[in-house]
Amino acid sequence: MDERVGLRDVGPDDLEVFFVQQCDEEAVRRSRFPSRERDAFMEHWTHTILGDPAVFVQAVVVGGELAGNVVAWWKGDRRFVGYWFGRRFWGRGIGTRALGLFLEREQARPLYADPVAGNVGSVRLLERHGFRRTGTVPRREDEHLVLVLAAAADR
Repeated sequence: MDERVGLRDVGPDDLEVFFVQQCDEEAVRRSRFPSRERDAFMEHWTHTILGDPAVFVQAVVVGGELAGNVVAWWKGDRRFVGYWFGRRFWGRGIGTRALGLFLEREQARPLYADPVAGNVGSVRLLERHGFRRTGTVPRREDEHLVLVLAAAADR
């Protein structure tokens, strides 16, 4: 199997794959991020993500197959990063390689992430790329970690 990981711009046809991926029950359980109904999902992606020039999003491809996405957005004065991968792409180093490629393109620092504390795989992925735990924040019924990737001079 071709395990080459690459990034490309997101196209309209990608949204259907992203929708199916975000409906995966195990992914929802681990991320503690509830899936959206189809219309709400498409509206969010079309207007909030693809329609906002301040949002930087890339599709992750593995051997030419769509595996997920990585996205950076502003929340107040902080730039955040997030990602979502189809379950069949988990545990193969794809997230690590994809996030590394993304961080070469996304230059904003500091860069924040706030995964749910129990999502060990996501926390490890971020820490592999230099994100450091700086605290916790309650969200919904869960505790989320606050991780920060500082500018190189601040590390």
